[in-house]
Amino acid sequence: MKPLELIYRTARAQPRHIILPEGRDPRVAEAAARLVAEGLARVTLMDGPDLPGVTALSAAEAPDLVELSRHWHALRAARGMTAEQALEDMRDPIRQAAMRVRLGQADGTLGGAVATTADTVRAALQIIGKAPDAGIVSSFFLMLSCGSTSSFKGGMIFADCGLVIEPNAAELAAIALSAARSCRQVLRETPRVALLSFSTAGSAEHPSLGRIREALRLIREADPALEVDGELQFDAALDDAIRAKKAPASRLSGRPNVFIFPDLASGNIGYKIAQRLGGLTAIGPILQGLAKPANDLSRGCSTQDIVNAAAITAICAQKQKTPTPAE
Repeated sequence: MKPLELIYRTARAQPRHIILPEGRDPRVAEAAARLVAEGLARVTLMDGPDLPGVTALSAAEAPDLVELSRHWHALRAARGMTAEQALEDMRDPIRQAAMRVRLGQADGTLGGAVATTADTVRAALQIIGKAPDAGIVSSFFLMLSCGSTSSFKGGMIFADCGLVIEPNAAELAAIALSAARSCRQVLRETPRVALLSFSTAGSAEHPSLGRIREALRLIREADPALEVDGELQFDAALDDAIRAKKAPASRLSGRPNVFIFPDLASGNIGYKIAQRLGGLTAIGPILQGLAKPANDLSRGCSTQDIVNAAAITAICAQKQKTPTPAE
């Protein structure tokens, strides 16, 4: 089964309630209709048209707006926020959607077709918050290789390609551990994790490599059963024969399905090369490490991109057991 078909099938098995806060955008409204029609999620559409099977909600005129603002004020009063400012903030659809997820009124939210990544991620971090067991909030792209001419088929996790600019060793380890969990959850596969670099198994020496080697030690300490190796050049990670020559002692039993980039620059460049030149489908960025699912979209996204990201958001909510952070 193709990875995207598996994602849709998994989402349909346990439909979750997703809020789409940017209903004025025709792409978002069309995606809401498709998500419901295809049984991928239950949907609340904020500030959009009335659609069959979709719950409509006006952000500025929500009947519980004052109650939502009370919760937001409680979270931010110590930082100087006034009740009046909290009420005004909750009229913003992105913030209001995040608060509804925090309070359990919905299972996840997806925005960014109109709002900037900064605004979307800030709302998720400030309102939903980090999961207690997550070292850092990071992101991944789900990369799908399904073309008829592709030399390999399947799905891969690329991280972090959208959020953490220069992770230190502990943060890099946390990104890898979160990405491994995302692989199990989204791809339903046992993760095989490669920490990417310009060096393979000590073929080069540079101070920057110490961070990757320390991250590997921390990952193995945290999850001894996880199949992970590094540092690896991309060709050695991807190709079993090359890896056997360059890193004969590698613990990887086969081609990785999780690729961890050393920094945001390499990750962002890498996923876009794979997408634009390699023809892979990129879905994301999907945030990982939050207490509850909230994801971002590119402002250039298509309706299909929104449907795909919403389906993954729904899957991430299926096994969400983390309690809401305390106020």
